[in-house]
Amino acid sequence: MYRSPDGFCIHAGVATDSALGRAAQYPARLVTTVDGLLDPASADAPELWHWPGRALLVQRGDTELVVRDLDGTGAEVRFPAPWPRGFGSVAVSPGADLAVFAGVHALRAVDPSGAVRWEVRHGCWSAAVCTEAHASFAEYAEDYHHGRADRGSAAFSPDGKILWAHIRNHAGEEVKEEWLILDPADGAVLARAETMTVGSASFHTPHPDPAYMGLTVGEGEEDSPALWGHWDGEKFSIERFAEEVFLAVSPSGEHIVATDPGQWALYLRRAEDGAELRRLNAAEAVPESGDDRVCWDYEAAFPTDDAIIAGTGYDTGAPRHWLVDARTLTLRGQIAYPFPAAGSPRPAGRGTWYTVAEDRTALHLWSLPQDGGTPQDG
Repeated sequence: MYRSPDGFCIHAGVATDSALGRAAQYPARLVTTVDGLLDPASADAPELWHWPGRALLVQRGDTELVVRDLDGTGAEVRFPAPWPRGFGSVAVSPGADLAVFAGVHALRAVDPSGAVRWEVRHGCWSAAVCTEAHASFAEYAEDYHHGRADRGSAAFSPDGKILWAHIRNHAGEEVKEEWLILDPADGAVLARAETMTVGSASFHTPHPDPAYMGLTVGEGEEDSPALWGHWDGEKFSIERFAEEVFLAVSPSGEHIVATDPGQWALYLRRAEDGAELRRLNAAEAVPESGDDRVCWDYEAAFPTDDAIIAGTGYDTGAPRHWLVDARTLTLRGQIAYPFPAAGSPRPAGRGTWYTVAEDRTALHLWSLPQDGGTPQDG
């Protein structure tokens, strides 16, 4: 039992079928299957990136980033990559007209023609002390430490007018990590703040309101933090949460669902001020499967304001996905797919979530029935 800040006592629990003695089953409806854009042998798995009213299929290869509009015309755009995919991460604008490659030494904005719109150089993400402000990728392309460097990340606001980026601020021994807010039109830095982190990787969690953004920084330790940022055009404020990993934001933007680096519990937070409202411990709520400890996945979806799709067992080869009531943060039952689903559930917007095919050649888009899902006998 957990007492939330609003005074209610929340009991972790799971809906069970008394006759079968196991979790109730909620059928998932296959909305569509979307083929990937590149050969998975030389590319990352396809991803679905979404903002209110906008969805893009995105796949990163070593030489290019390919983006397909999943709304409207289905137009496809290809961005030449300035360096291979192992040297950082990438962000794409909602309009698919600009890609920002977050590399080892720079943020580089590229348009579909391959032209560089702007570049912001920063400190090196390599674990080795790098005192050089490298001007080109060719200078360190064959270097061992650069090839195994840590990485930051970047993300666009839903209106495409703001870019958030996690970087190391300068070359040398006294390097510090910063969270930047930039104008994607020209790369001008509008605001910046030290993150007080020593990250090996990071990722952003977008919010429907362009003024908010989440940043999770993996430090390889149990105290890896998550930061919740707010920028009103003048003041950049940050709420810091130790030992937390942001998973998804509700469609209305009112709530955030998170877990911890140990994957012990789900946490429901109010987005406005970061207050923890409820938590759901995996060991108390999820039926056991085998001898391993039950752990929440590092990814989840928030398809509607009252439903969270969370996974367990993604690293055991037998993932299980669960329907969690977001109003009470109680586990209603297990998601029943018409065929085996691989990996974790991921956000797709508009009442849906997606999974990636096991061979990484396609992604499957899912939804609950219109009535929100009725438990069925297994």
